[in-house]
Amino acid sequence: MKKKLKLSALLIFAAAGLCAAAPVKPANSNAPSIKNMIKFSQLPAKRGIEIKLAADAPDKAIVMIYNWDNDIVWRDVLSPKKGMDRGYILSFLDNGNYTVEVMLNKQMVRKTAHVYYKGDTKFVMLRG
Repeated sequence: MKKKLKLSALLIFAAAGLCAAAPVKPANSNAPSIKNMIKFSQLPAKRGIEIKLAADAPDKAIVMIYNWDNDIVWRDVLSPKKGMDRGYILSFLDNGNYTVEVMLNKQMVRKTAHVYYKGDTKFVMLRG
């Protein structure tokens, strides 16, 4: 009886989580493309990445960095008050690929950051 109760409670929470998660809507043809508003680049020492938003970008952008298990490693909000350009040092992370997502105006852009050793130094390279 207790197992059935636990299982039904778990299913209810899972269903509520699925209903609460709103998917990102694809951009309609009238909305401006955010790919032109977001610029990804490497930091000068190649120890991290830099994200720059255009001056005409909407109010705020959300930056999420995920590891290979899809766990959130870093979450940040870019706003005009904090500055719309931000650098992220990723060389402290373990070797591997990390997904960098920037959500702006309900649209998303994804890039992959690859963290690796070259000799005794750790570097970060952008892919995609």
